[in-house]
Amino acid sequence: MQPVIMDADGMRRTLVRLSHEIEEKNEGLENVALVGVKRGGEVVARRLAAIIEGAGRGRVPCAGLDITMARDDLVSAFILPEAEKNELGFSLDGKTVVLCDDVLYTGRTVRAALSALASMGRARAVRLFTLIDRGHRELPFRADGVGKSVPTSRKERVVVHFTETDGTDSVELYKAGE
Repeated sequence: MQPVIMDADGMRRTLVRLSHEIEEKNEGLENVALVGVKRGGEVVARRLAAIIEGAGRGRVPCAGLDITMARDDLVSAFILPEAEKNELGFSLDGKTVVLCDDVLYTGRTVRAALSALASMGRARAVRLFTLIDRGHRELPFRADGVGKSVPTSRKERVVVHFTETDGTDSVELYKAGE
């Protein structure tokens, strides 16, 4: 059995706390938009938006962002991966974008997300919020909001399960070979 880093109730409480941090760090929610890195980050962003709206604190624009074509590890220009066209449904111009992801690791996903965002408009600012920060940065990024910091080795994997995609909410730590 894998060590559970966060159960469903812990995830719910963490997301509620992060929703308040977003509001506090931006001095309100006016001109704030949530953009989640597909797949897990999109679930995080949508849940944060639902928590904010459900608490009567307002409605925040929210969308998912496909970073496939902005990654720096595409193997070949001849074999293009399947990518979705990014259409957020709102303008980024002048907004503070809260970029959401489920796990922050090397920082390469953040770099790709920033590149994809930059091609879609000029945000006033971008803030990074993540459910789990596992360390091991290869690029100089730091999250503005972290649900939980989990020290890991490079041989371990952090896996986030969401009800929307896996039927359950949990965060588990897997050792190499598991």
